[in-house]
Amino acid sequence: MSSDVSYTTEEIAKLLKISKLTVYDLIKKGELPSYRVGKQMRVDPADLEAYKQRNKGIQLNERPTLTDSPALTHGQASFSGLRPLVITGQDLSLDILAKYMEKKTDGIRPLRAYVGSLDSLISMYRGESDIVSTHLLDGDTGEYNLPYIKKLLIGSSYIVVNLLARNAGFYVKQGNPLKLHGWSDLGTEGLRISNREKGSGARVLLDEQLRLHGLKPDQLEGYEQEQSNHLGVASKVAAGEADVGIGIEKAASIVGNIDFIPLIKERYDLVMLKTASNQAWIQSLLQILRSDDFKKELQAISGYDLTRTGEILLET
Repeated sequence: MSSDVSYTTEEIAKLLKISKLTVYDLIKKGELPSYRVGKQMRVDPADLEAYKQRNKGIQLNERPTLTDSPALTHGQASFSGLRPLVITGQDLSLDILAKYMEKKTDGIRPLRAYVGSLDSLISMYRGESDIVSTHLLDGDTGEYNLPYIKKLLIGSSYIVVNLLARNAGFYVKQGNPLKLHGWSDLGTEGLRISNREKGSGARVLLDEQLRLHGLKPDQLEGYEQEQSNHLGVASKVAAGEADVGIGIEKAASIVGNIDFIPLIKERYDLVMLKTASNQAWIQSLLQILRSDDFKKELQAISGYDLTRTGEILLET
């Protein structure tokens, strides 16, 4: 079989006659090795065949659990007894957190998934992630994250803890020639925007502000053209391909040749489901967030407000 061939999660589900959710569960637990291409998870034929050989005779139609799945032993063995722990989000602070978790928490192997805030919460609802990061503004209340979490994770037991706060606002050309200073200025005729993908915190922030200020997306040229991260948005403005973009201050300093107009301080929180198997590493996570070593490392990165880092904001 050609090494160039790989399967999507949908194809794996059809081949094994199981649900797509079960496929994600197998991937998350390390029982089915995979890799990411863009936003899709892919599985090589050799890894699929090895999984089938290991699990001949095991009923796959029911979703395996941490406590009663015969196949779990094989998945743990593939990580030398370590349980994969999926951490979602794109901020650099999460990479640092993953490093601390791996060093200071027994029995886990942190894995990073670079997806947006809303998709992260949906992945937790589906059982595909363990530590979700989110920065979603609810325009009606001015509250970050909690309104979305309460609606999406209804019926679940979870804990929400603050990671940090950071400035969000406009990327504009140096000198701000169009004099863009507030959300209402997005109504400027002929304005070209560099936008984020649906489900990202920056996209939700933009859409909420457009709604609150009575502006329509089709007033903005380039609204439908999406970038997958803050750096991509800032780079479009720096290259002169857009007049404005929405994002965080850090990206502006990295890209250069643009100005940043701060408009809102967004709260960046972590969400974790409270289950018996999660309690040990949740306590470890809280200790890490509150530790001097972790905070000092984040303080070395400009643009982070750590005033509430490690504070529990909601626990159900």
